[in-house]
Amino acid sequence: MERNIPKYKRYDLLGPTVVKALEKRHFEAYYCKTKEEAKEQVLSLIPETDVVSWGGSMTLSAVGIIDAVIKRNPCINRDDATTPEEAAKKLREAFSCDTYLLSSNAISEDGQLYNIDGAGNRVAALSFGPNSVIVVAGMNKVVQTLEDAFSRAKTIAAPINAQRFDLKTPCKSSGNCVDCLSPDSICVSLVNTRMSRPPKRIKVVLIGEEFGF
Repeated sequence: MERNIPKYKRYDLLGPTVVKALEKRHFEAYYCKTKEEAKEQVLSLIPETDVVSWGGSMTLSAVGIIDAVIKRNPCINRDDATTPEEAAKKLREAFSCDTYLLSSNAISEDGQLYNIDGAGNRVAALSFGPNSVIVVAGMNKVVQTLEDAFSRAKTIAAPINAQRFDLKTPCKSSGNCVDCLSPDSICVSLVNTRMSRPPKRIKVVLIGEEFGF
């Protein structure tokens, strides 16, 4: 990819600054210019003996991380389930895995993560359970403030994911968030992760490209 484009030049300048902000909040953080570098970085953080699981993420799939860990590591993969009951069981088993992978709906420039979840499995594992959590996100997810992160998650990520999952919500029909209370609402759990405890339990890999919503 040609990096001498204003958007990517900005990412390459801002990325290391966001990494420093994340590190001040006790995250372990990395900036990778390309998805190839990011994939290599993520795999280097996962021992081959670790049991790995993940939350739904277009970023993880696009970067090739899911395919790589399935080939290399023992995994708890809900996509292997043949019934809804088995899928639900695997979601709960994921909380006891060694390494959990996910993306983030938004990251503020001062190093805070912001996520919206419907089922709650991603944000639950992010907050507690797995020994190590790795967050992989394109620089398109980085916004200036925490308020911007909330807005991005609610007004961009959630309506697009409602389309992706074909949910029966007002935002699926209109494209706009109306702060609904629909039974299908994707905005059930809104979680701001402002630091990592224990330190470095949560690792963040930023990519100087654009992935996901």
